[in-house]
Amino acid sequence: MLKKQVGFLTLFTVSIALILTLIYEFRWFAINPNFMMAIRWVVASVLTLNAIVRKNLTTWILTCLILGVFVGLDFPDLARSMQPLSQGFIKLVKTIVGPILFATLVFGIAGHSDLKSVGRMAWKSMLYFVSATTCAIFIGLIVINLTKAGVGVDVANMPHEELPTASTVAEADQRALDHIAPEVHGVYKFNAFIRDTFPENIVKAVYENKVLQIVIFGVIFGIALALVEEKKRKPLVDFTESLSEAMFKFTNLVMLFAPIGVGAAMAYTVGHLGVDILKNLFMLLASLYLALVLFISCVLLPVALFLKVPVKKFISAIKEPVSIAFATTSSDAALPKAMSAMEKFGVPRKIVSFVIPTGYSFNLDGTSLYLSLASIFVAQAAGIPLTIGQQLLIAFTLMITSKGVAAVPRASLIVLIATADQFGLPTFVIAAILGIDELMDMARTSVNVIGNCLATVVVAKWEGEFDEEAPFREDTPES
Repeated sequence: MLKKQVGFLTLFTVSIALILTLIYEFRWFAINPNFMMAIRWVVASVLTLNAIVRKNLTTWILTCLILGVFVGLDFPDLARSMQPLSQGFIKLVKTIVGPILFATLVFGIAGHSDLKSVGRMAWKSMLYFVSATTCAIFIGLIVINLTKAGVGVDVANMPHEELPTASTVAEADQRALDHIAPEVHGVYKFNAFIRDTFPENIVKAVYENKVLQIVIFGVIFGIALALVEEKKRKPLVDFTESLSEAMFKFTNLVMLFAPIGVGAAMAYTVGHLGVDILKNLFMLLASLYLALVLFISCVLLPVALFLKVPVKKFISAIKEPVSIAFATTSSDAALPKAMSAMEKFGVPRKIVSFVIPTGYSFNLDGTSLYLSLASIFVAQAAGIPLTIGQQLLIAFTLMITSKGVAAVPRASLIVLIATADQFGLPTFVIAAILGIDELMDMARTSVNVIGNCLATVVVAKWEGEFDEEAPFREDTPES
């Protein structure tokens, strides 16, 4: 009964606050800024009470996310000083990634000794990944050509931030490219990407958080272990099973810190961005969010409905990892929780441990869409007309060069800068849009996580191994 009463109070308070905010922002009536600040903290108090009553981790994460926005708006200096808390949370989560990927992959392959299923998972995953990212690219191109968000933008009078100086090409590779004919540069870069998927040292790969290298090592090690006789295989299989179980429990403990990490990340973002920058580049931001909503509703949702995935249960399962990805702008931070959520949803561990980490390099739906949209925006803002053929060439070049950037916040900017240079587009426009990149990164990273979670269900359904009853079982109490 108390939950219901607090729920009504929360709904009423938030509704009044939203109405007052609209009146204040559109200046329909004069409202004192201090009064609006007081309203925000009344809402904050009610939301905190709601979280205390519900005793639910997801509620706490969403509540702290909103509190972070309020702190960023009202106390920007304090908000900027909270960044180390969000960085600490991401560092803590990254300690989970290597061990959990290795353990779940090896156990999933060697524990069942079904090597044919690994090959089937690989080609089915890749086929789905390519199809999904291609759809994302086309939606990005369609939306930016319809909205023409870059046309007429006065980039010269916008705040220009310093661009990242990193390159997508390593120094050694750049020296090699200098001695190779330009027409085969693409072949060399593709081969270099293949080379970089292989780990030279698994400890180094874990230390540097090279997800794809860990996956490759885990798959090969799991296959090798499956070929070992039962007597010698069993101790290692038992060890990896125990390690994976322990790492999932470790994840639950780390996630208790998630509300603080998420709140601090959101406070820092709002505190150092402010709200004025949004007015300057609203059309670009709105175009991206519109395109991502279209991608979810026109691609991901039909796929889920076609496969008869219980959509409400799926949304409930992924809301925590998506919230974490949204606030931290890092898919890595959401990876362990996404894996445990999908396993609980009914996807076998061997599929989850293969599809999600592989998708982080090959199934970047949100990033692919953003890159296609942002590259055309740059051309529009600079007044450079591009044919459909040129746009497609840029978009598919971005799709290839973007592999492996999802785990790093704003790494896609480096890809965008390198591609702009390659096609003769001015990078000063990118410097102007850098101010709102975090807000765009939140959305595209969230869509990356949603797409990869759905990909596990697609492959599990395709393999006939999805547990149809799992989504409808009673939720276990949260750790």
